[in-house]
Amino acid sequence: MTWLEALILGILQGLTEFLPISSSGHLEIGKVLLGTEMDQSMLFTVIVHGATVLSIIVVFWTDIFKLVKGSLQFRLNDSAIYVLKIFISMIPVLIVGIFFKEQVEWFFSGNLQFVGIMLLVTAVLLTFSYYYNPANKKLTFLSVFVIGISQALAVLPGISRSGATISTGLMLGGKRDEVTRFSFLMVLIPIIGANILDLADYDARVVQINILPLVVGFIAAFLSGFFACKWMIKIINQGKWIYFAFYCFAIGLVAIIFG
Repeated sequence: MTWLEALILGILQGLTEFLPISSSGHLEIGKVLLGTEMDQSMLFTVIVHGATVLSIIVVFWTDIFKLVKGSLQFRLNDSAIYVLKIFISMIPVLIVGIFFKEQVEWFFSGNLQFVGIMLLVTAVLLTFSYYYNPANKKLTFLSVFVIGISQALAVLPGISRSGATISTGLMLGGKRDEVTRFSFLMVLIPIIGANILDLADYDARVVQINILPLVVGFIAAFLSGFFACKWMIKIINQGKWIYFAFYCFAIGLVAIIFG
């Protein structure tokens, strides 16, 4: 992997992690189109995912600090309840990660037709949530579990994690700002945990590590992720996410036809 490929893929990861167009699907498409060597692909994926996690922490630093501070009071206050909801939402993706890890990895093999089909699924979810979002309901323990199921399904390349979780939350009646905030905060622990497990399984002796592409990819993913995260919050609050449904539908068809 060259530094230029790392720059392109890093920007692609940062933008698509938060915009509802599937980061994993676009990374798979990008790797195929660029003909990227896969020698340190897994390590690069871990690095850029770590960068997007850092961008979430920076954007939501005040909220995260309040949640941690409130939870450390060791009583059932609003912060503790919110953190409990986050842990409940993690159950489905935890089950997938423990029992179906190898099956999920099979889909990350450059199969553009599968990615295209999943992008169409994302388009359908975004469309449904645009026309059906009975807002002004609080997120309940049941609703966050259902949102967690959407997050678990989004491990498939082509299904947008943010698109699936936000769409599900909106269709369940959640408020736009609350659903968007929860969607971004609920992913922190799963991504950090998955990255730690991937690094634990990674054998650096297998490949010769080139540091420059990893650094370039990290910086590109962080900066693009930071701006995309703030942009996505604005888009959802303004109710303009239907345009991403059109985009996912178009890219999905292209991936299926030329896959």
